[in-house]
Amino acid sequence: MRKNQQGASYIAILIAIIGFAFLVKIAIAVWGPYVDDRLIDNQITELMQSSPKNISPSEFEKQMGQRFDMNGIRDIKFKDIAQVMNTDGLQVKKDYEIRKPFLLNIDLVLKFEKSFDQRSVQTK
Repeated sequence: MRKNQQGASYIAILIAIIGFAFLVKIAIAVWGPYVDDRLIDNQITELMQSSPKNISPSEFEKQMGQRFDMNGIRDIKFKDIAQVMNTDGLQVKKDYEIRKPFLLNIDLVLKFEKSFDQRSVQTK
């Protein structure tokens, strides 16, 4: 009598390992920029809460640059990713994208956008 084969073949195991490695590679490539973006959002919010309403946009940008240096965000400059306006209260519009090389000639593009308004931030 013939027994039926049970379990996974070597090819199935190899494909599963390759798939898992691919997912891990994606997670590693995407994790750093998302953590940096959350840190940037927190720093903008904290500085808006502690800043006076009449702070100049240039002073806000300067203080954010200092906060970037203190928190180890060296790849991104605040002036390159955000626009600061002080019309009827301080407003910051963050809009930037990051390209990460992924595999051969394939790049991952991560886009981050968010707007901050000092009046709404201070009421929280």
